[in-house]
Amino acid sequence: MAKLILTHEVTGLGTAGDIVEVKNGYARNYLLPRGVAITWSKGGEKQVESIKAARAARAVASLEEAKELAAKLSSKPVKVQVKTGESGRLFGTVKVDDVAKAVEASGLGAIDKRKVELPEHIKATGNYEATVRLHEDVSATIALQVVPAAKKK
Repeated sequence: MAKLILTHEVTGLGTAGDIVEVKNGYARNYLLPRGVAITWSKGGEKQVESIKAARAARAVASLEEAKELAAKLSSKPVKVQVKTGESGRLFGTVKVDDVAKAVEASGLGAIDKRKVELPEHIKATGNYEATVRLHEDVSATIALQVVPAAKKK
């Protein structure tokens, strides 16, 4: 088991500043290369306090902003334009990056693609829902309309 300090929020594991114990492979192959965690050390304990203090300062200011953004995101559906075949099936799937770009293009504001969670693989046109974690206490549900992109001639 590897003892790590999270520097970013990881779904199902913890938030920035948390000290976690994970299996060596998960730490070595996923968390450390992506830069979302650092190895634990005595000196790292001091970093934990500064990470938590910075997170607490941001949390108070960003809570109200997150609530406003959640209300905006829930208010109207977001159109995601994708390349499709004749039968309406997609070439590939809708990714969280596609959702984040569609939200920004619709004028609802910028969201971090790492905070978007799709409950299923979207492989056809239609109506779907996605969840966005805007804050520790605030998440919004976005109604997605997956539509075919205009064909170029």
